[in-house]
Amino acid sequence: MEKRNNIVITIARQYGSGGKTIGRMLAKELGFNCYSREILRLASEDSGINEQLFGKVDEKMKLGLLQKLANVTSIYNGKLIPPESDDFVTNDNLFNYQAKVIKHLAETENCVIVGRCADFVLRNYENCLSIFVHGSKEFCLARAMERNSMTTKEMQRFIDKTDKFRGDYYKYHTGHNWYDARNYDLCLDSSELGFERCVEAIKAHMAVRFEGYDMPYLNK
Repeated sequence: MEKRNNIVITIARQYGSGGKTIGRMLAKELGFNCYSREILRLASEDSGINEQLFGKVDEKMKLGLLQKLANVTSIYNGKLIPPESDDFVTNDNLFNYQAKVIKHLAETENCVIVGRCADFVLRNYENCLSIFVHGSKEFCLARAMERNSMTTKEMQRFIDKTDKFRGDYYKYHTGHNWYDARNYDLCLDSSELGFERCVEAIKAHMAVRFEGYDMPYLNK
């Protein structure tokens, strides 16, 4: 694939690790756009499919669809199902349209993309740097408790359930293990580094990985 001068950073993250916050901090510091659930709106605009359907796919999978498909994968291959097909609004095709948006962003602008299996979708893009943010159990629990009114046991169950969903979702669409460090260019422990040093670590990695790119924003 041809070399592009724009850069895209993908961030996968454990619940409570602050991966999304780190992504937003990085994007703000570099002057990049940051995309998370915004991908659903863009995919809806591109496909003409109601945005609510994209959100409902996540909810259906959280309610157990992925557990029923524990030994099944539907690995993304870049294809789109046309509107005239009965399968146009299937879960797989809704993912395909999200992937189409992710690829378009990676081809046209500097950006940070959180979640959505973006690291796998962009695995062949040399202008992509993939990050996995994780943290200790205690750290993730403490952060989650700050933002939610649950008991400690309820919150820990919610974290475990959310991370299992993210892992199952990743396995279903990529065929890979979400926790496998080999899927990513850089893995960061936010409980050890803190958010600001995670941002600095990503910037330092960018400077080495993308040597030769025009990156004046790294010196801000």
